[in-house]
Amino acid sequence: MYRHRHLFRTLFACATAALATAAVMVPSSAAAEDGTANRGCRLEPGRTTLTVRSGGLDRVVVVYAPHRTTVNGRLPLVLNLHGSQGTAANQLDGSQLEETAESEGFLVAAPQGAMVVGAGYQWNVPHVTDGDGPDDEQFLTDTITQLVRAGCADAARVYATGYSGGARMVSQYACDHPGRVAAIAAVAGLRAGAPTAGADGGFVPDPETCTPGRPVPVLSFAGTGDQINPFAGGGAAYWGYGAVAATNRWATLDGCRRGPRETRVSEHVTRTDHTGCRGDADVTMYAIEGGGHTWPGATVPWPPVLGTVTQEISANQLMWRFFQDH
Repeated sequence: MYRHRHLFRTLFACATAALATAAVMVPSSAAAEDGTANRGCRLEPGRTTLTVRSGGLDRVVVVYAPHRTTVNGRLPLVLNLHGSQGTAANQLDGSQLEETAESEGFLVAAPQGAMVVGAGYQWNVPHVTDGDGPDDEQFLTDTITQLVRAGCADAARVYATGYSGGARMVSQYACDHPGRVAAIAAVAGLRAGAPTAGADGGFVPDPETCTPGRPVPVLSFAGTGDQINPFAGGGAAYWGYGAVAATNRWATLDGCRRGPRETRVSEHVTRTDHTGCRGDADVTMYAIEGGGHTWPGATVPWPPVLGTVTQEISANQLMWRFFQDH
């Protein structure tokens, strides 16, 4: 029986030295350049720390492979990005997405940022990150490519989720590389481009910074009690606009013809759906009344300063269902 191996002590703890497995390179030399080879994946069940060469740097990616992996079979891949001051390991611990991967049979890859901040790392998000840094969009692409070429991941079933700053990164990646991901799920940080001043003096998504050439199915989770990325907008300059504005912008980008339609799914959770979208790229948001800057359904301890963690819904179950539908 699968057991969660790492206790999530704090979102901001640096867990790099605690990685349990040695860094290895998933072999890709024997795989076809077009990624069609499906033999030779050497990932062992459980966690493996990979080295991905990207932009002249050796980058860290922690991958979880379920024990029920089929022989020579390519699995769906879910990228799982940590928030600012986080690490790959504590993102896996805090989200508990490995447990869903084990029961449902998909790979989870947690890339790690390279820009040091606090006890962890942040992402170099185009249009919003101050200062120079590595090309993290290329890093995500290189991570996907390496796992596909090694015969471990199915290129047609690559999805991405992220928390806070990781959600910003996943959102921008979908804006710039919509053909690389079949769907995204943003937790406490959906974006639809950089914030820019609106006509009413507030902030709105800058249309010039998010121009996907194809529709992207988008799922998001946002707490009305989030003090870091306020639901209605505000907070740090890189947040700017709120959750509803981000959702509505993606609905416009995806050409959704119906919605928004609200449905109460539990005492404190409302789902908003935009449907009739191009390519069936639905846009859905779960708003958690009183919810904090947290991962819905997480049962490991989260820092109290981040607010309430709802148990009325499970982000992991809902996002995997959403991914399967797209």
